[in-house]
Amino acid sequence: MAFLDTYNTPLNASAAAHLLRRATFGPTRAEIESFTGKTAIQAVDILISNVSYRASPPPPVEMNASRSDAGLPFLNNPLTANPVLNYDYSNYIKFWWIGLMAEQNGRPSVLEKLTAFWQNHFVVIYSAVQDYRFIDRYLRLLRSNALGNFRELATAVSKDPAMLIFQNGNESTKEHPNENYARELQEIFTVGQKDFYGNHNYTEQDVKAAAQVLTGWQAKNLRKAGTTQIETVFTPDRHDSSDKTFSSKYSNAVVTGRSGSMAGDEELADLIAMLLGHPECPKFICRKLYRWYVNPNVTQEIEDGVIVPLASFFASASNNFEIGPVIKKLLSSNVFFDTSNVGAIIKSPAELMIGTVRFFDVPVPDLTTQYVYFEKLTRFLNDSMKLLQLELLDQPTVFGSPAYFQTGYSKNWINETTIGIRGKRTDTLVASNVEVKAGELMGVDIFGRLKKIQPNFSDVAGTPAITCEQVLDEFLRNLFAVDISQSQKDFLIDSIMMMNSSPRSTWMKEWDYYRSAPNDTSKQAAIIWRCRALLRFMLRMAEYQIF
Repeated sequence: MAFLDTYNTPLNASAAAHLLRRATFGPTRAEIESFTGKTAIQAVDILISNVSYRASPPPPVEMNASRSDAGLPFLNNPLTANPVLNYDYSNYIKFWWIGLMAEQNGRPSVLEKLTAFWQNHFVVIYSAVQDYRFIDRYLRLLRSNALGNFRELATAVSKDPAMLIFQNGNESTKEHPNENYARELQEIFTVGQKDFYGNHNYTEQDVKAAAQVLTGWQAKNLRKAGTTQIETVFTPDRHDSSDKTFSSKYSNAVVTGRSGSMAGDEELADLIAMLLGHPECPKFICRKLYRWYVNPNVTQEIEDGVIVPLASFFASASNNFEIGPVIKKLLSSNVFFDTSNVGAIIKSPAELMIGTVRFFDVPVPDLTTQYVYFEKLTRFLNDSMKLLQLELLDQPTVFGSPAYFQTGYSKNWINETTIGIRGKRTDTLVASNVEVKAGELMGVDIFGRLKKIQPNFSDVAGTPAITCEQVLDEFLRNLFAVDISQSQKDFLIDSIMMMNSSPRSTWMKEWDYYRSAPNDTSKQAAIIWRCRALLRFMLRMAEYQIF
């Protein structure tokens, strides 16, 4: 198999679901149906073109209904001296982003999932910055450049005010160059600490030289009450204007020292060009993208057949480090759709929680008109992910979440602490006390789904009731990445749905009782009980399920 050749078989439902699970935080069934029958190229083109519809969403708003400015945007307001409100606003920004991940507007795109990749790559955390404006600017930088040019993204991140604060670049002067960002820029952001074979990609000399290049940048108005603007400035007097010599790892390159107001930008451009010219840089980025989208396990065969040629394309003169074409090539490739890569990644807390909300069409309240309910839903999702050891915009280390860099990768999402919590949180999605609209609780619309597969719902005498098998098939459809066996299906019906106490025919009688009096809550009780038991168990199966 030519790994990076285009997958030419029209997508069936399973392949469409696979693409949407990996490219987004999880598909709706309507999205799976709309992508079925398309070619891989057509499908990925849609996912990329839909980015334009999500590029400028309404801004986050005050979500505390007790405040006079509830429902109004707050980003342009002067910074408050109240640290609690500052913290609340940082949460509202996070909730805003989660809402974008979960929304169901009929236009699925790669944007939020790819932004999450970059946020876990160029890590900045709120707990270190503690100014919501800096986090908002940083997140918008990642979203607006997620599919753009990696050279431009790395350059912009290097002087982003949130990154300057997080990596102490704000304190870096020619007398005391700070090495934090200089090290992370090489180790984590561009060339990687080591190549595929374990050889170091840079030296301590390179860290020191890069630190000298990066002197002179400062972020203004951090946590300064009353200010409305934040910015990055370059102060020439704080910059080391001498020549900076790098090691043989960079072919003994020299970044020529400059003076004056443009020295910082000019030397940074030279530094980024040198880093991107390192032969390991494009491979390091493509390897991380492969692990994010395809399979955490990079074998020698994958290194030779996928990473090396994809990196060559990424860095080629014709592509010049454009990210979008690399994403398109990877997501439409033979290797992406190979059966060995279907079900090869354990769901992260985001894919588990947001994916379940999207799959079961749990409505996401409108941010501007239903901000109270929007906050309830997104806070629930955020709290769930945090309990499951994923903290968006607040990862535990500069390396990001452990499951994205530690040995074992996605397997680290499941441990003795998280496995029980995963079950409890998905149980809540089946039957919830969280309001998503006035009088409407978050949860699966069980009756709505069953009515869709029941012919002539109100004609009880003329049409037979749907069977247990039909109910199970409805709930199973595209839920798992890998089909379950007939014996597992029989177990779900007989042991879970019917509790080993009733024949399958009992279900049909109960369903017909409900059809004859759909407004009688007593007749709904048995159906709700059986279906919730079935769904809870299936979702707990899905917690172990790879995607």
